[in-house]
Formats: sequence, C-alpha cells, structure tokens
Amino acid sequence: SMQRRLNRMMNSSRDHKLLALMVVEGFDPKEVTVTVKDGKVKVLAEHKEERTTSRGKEYNYRNIMKEISLPPGLREDEVTYSL
Repeated sequence: SMQRRLNRMMNSSRDHKLLALMVVEGFDPKEVTVTVKDGKVKVLAEHKEERTTSRGKEYNYRNIMKEISLPPGLREDEVTYSL
C-alpha cells in the first residue's frame, strides 16, 4: 500500500528528511519536472495527448503542480528527489 511504502521510505532515510511525497500516477517520468529555486521546490507533471478521430482532433491535457517551501537553513543544493 502507499502508506507502507511511505513508512519504508521514511525509515530508510534516517539521515535525510522527507519533505514531500507526491502521487503522479498516470504520468510518464519524462512528463515530470522538478525545479529547486528561490527557496522552493516546484513539481510539475504535464501530459498532452492529441488524437485524430472520424469527428476531428481530440486533445487531452492533464497537469499537477505543487510548490513546497524549503525549511529554513536547508540549502537548495542539498535537495534530492526520485521518481
């Protein structure tokens, strides 16, 4: 379950603090962008799809955006992430 995975991640990162966990199910890893700037971590997941059908073109667009402020004293170059 998601909760078990989260607990395992929290326990395995004793020396590191887990700042956030984001569910980006349904997005390809290439569609997820993480930037660390101005004391914030910004996570953007974007999916664009275009299909031609008998009735014309169909477009599908989804996105998730989350911005997390870094705790005081944490340097931007200390931030790591994984998908």
